[in-house]
Amino acid sequence: MKKSTNINNFSVLLSVYFKEKPEYLETALNSVFNQTIKPNEVVLVEDGKLTAELDKVISKFEKKYKSLKVVKFEQNRGLGIALHDGLLECSNEIVFRMDTDDICNKTRFEKQIQIFEEKDVDIVGSNIVEYDESMKNITSYRVVPETDDEIKKRSKKRNPMNHVTVAYKKSAVIDAGNYQDMLYFEDYYLWCRMIQKGCKFYNVQENLVNVRGGNDMIKRRGGKKYIKPILNFENSIRKLGLINYFEFLVNIVERVIVSLIPNYARYSLYKKILRK
Repeated sequence: MKKSTNINNFSVLLSVYFKEKPEYLETALNSVFNQTIKPNEVVLVEDGKLTAELDKVISKFEKKYKSLKVVKFEQNRGLGIALHDGLLECSNEIVFRMDTDDICNKTRFEKQIQIFEEKDVDIVGSNIVEYDESMKNITSYRVVPETDDEIKKRSKKRNPMNHVTVAYKKSAVIDAGNYQDMLYFEDYYLWCRMIQKGCKFYNVQENLVNVRGGNDMIKRRGGKKYIKPILNFENSIRKLGLINYFEFLVNIVERVIVSLIPNYARYSLYKKILRK
């Protein structure tokens, strides 16, 4: 029997740190507040001290929207810990994730809330459109599997959800251990633990979030710095029982190769295989 969800009460969770651009934050927050259905709570985690320009943007939104709740931490501790503590500050059962440099489509919240009303699921995501830094030119699309079975099958090889698009039940995330400090894989590791707990997944087959990525994002996903986090993540999901030892070895080889190949080759790989 499907569970009822109160569409009038949901939270949005974001985290910002000092390197982010104030104009991107302002655009992202505008897209959160200018939805067809409004959140009654927006939790913004300040992960360490910010620049004066970022503080100015946040102050403007605090004055305009009483639903904005700012949670401040003195030191930058990383996305996993920031979201872990931020989620605990959310007052509602349904929580939407959003990054502070992306843009929600105007009907995003409405369409995902509708899925919670129609289906017995614990987490709902969607496809995304990836743009360059200017948000003027489309660079790619990331299409994710739709059904629970397809999502769980994909999870053995690749992240089956677009983190910036998800809405989930807070209780399900907390029961799976909440966000944890898993560098570069904070969200993927959470989905794996939610799968282990028997949570049900769904992805709307629409592009509900426009993501600021492009060539710079692909470039950032390369280098030797990724090898240790890859090993840590793959070993962690092997211990969960999500993959066997052979799958563990194959995943490591594939991920390490992608990290170490030249930027132009990685860009081509993303275009032809990892994106549409």
